[in-house]
Amino acid sequence: MADADLETLPGVGPATADKLFEAGFDSFQSLAVASPSELSNTADVGESTASDIVQAARDAADIGGFETGSTVLERRNEIGKLSWHIDEVDDLLGGGIETQSITEVYGEFGAGKSQVTHQMAVNVQLPKEVGGLHGSCIFVDSEDTFRPERIDDMVRGLPEEAIEAALEDREIEGSPSDEEAMEQLVEEILEKIHVAKAFNSNHQMLLAEKANELAGEREDDDYPVRLVCVDSLTAHFRAEYVGRGNLADRQQKLNKHLHDIDKVGNLHNAAVIVTNQVASNPDSFFGDPTQPIGGNILGHKSTFRMYLRKSKGDKRIVRLVDAPNLADGEAVMRVQDGGLKPE
Repeated sequence: MADADLETLPGVGPATADKLFEAGFDSFQSLAVASPSELSNTADVGESTASDIVQAARDAADIGGFETGSTVLERRNEIGKLSWHIDEVDDLLGGGIETQSITEVYGEFGAGKSQVTHQMAVNVQLPKEVGGLHGSCIFVDSEDTFRPERIDDMVRGLPEEAIEAALEDREIEGSPSDEEAMEQLVEEILEKIHVAKAFNSNHQMLLAEKANELAGEREDDDYPVRLVCVDSLTAHFRAEYVGRGNLADRQQKLNKHLHDIDKVGNLHNAAVIVTNQVASNPDSFFGDPTQPIGGNILGHKSTFRMYLRKSKGDKRIVRLVDAPNLADGEAVMRVQDGGLKPE
């Protein structure tokens, strides 16, 4: 939607419309889900005017009111499911990772968190009939974990039927055994992963806003953004806000960051995967002392929480810790050269 359309809202002239458009508010819907204070700071308008703009945008976008449960169910039918290509894990998640939701994956170092983000960056680009979402990926890298070579391994390690479907979908002549065709497939998949390295927490928060802009720009592309990965969500916040005295500030910034990421998923029907670091709870005498960082802010905002735990060799235990509509449970997978595999 062009910025000229925004001028139809009360209090929005050409100059204000330009400021809003530059800040990523390029539609009635994006304005409707913003807060008046956020709009006031961005467009340099008074709080009262900002409130009027937001309310008018909500009316124009027809959101913010009550609706029946059957209407909600009908809308949820639009939600996509991104497959792990591991039946046991997909069953645990009710079919795969949901779009319009935040899925948190936490675990100690070497548990396979980054392997999950890499694998999903590949899987999301597959056709829907083989468990993908026919979309591209935004990858925010805060720990220097992204490796294009790993993407190469995982593309080649996909199930044969998934590779065949991907080749056909991209109109690449050849088969999974054709090296030239596979090289072209790997190159095209890498082209659809938009990577940005976050140097500190403020930069990471800025990248979340840029991700929303990028998703909006590519909404009409053949491969719109259908996945946002943040690996890891908490590393910079944990390093920069040390001690109890800084805890409130850290949690406040983390909360805003999560809402910005969640906005991308909701506005563009994308899945959001964030990885999280852990700490050991010395007061725990029974059970697993491993606890995710981020406290209640992250616990409440994450729709699905998954705990990865090391097992023997390349085995990993995948545990669903929290979900709004699914029972807790565990599954087993392997982390191999070709990516994530069934037991």
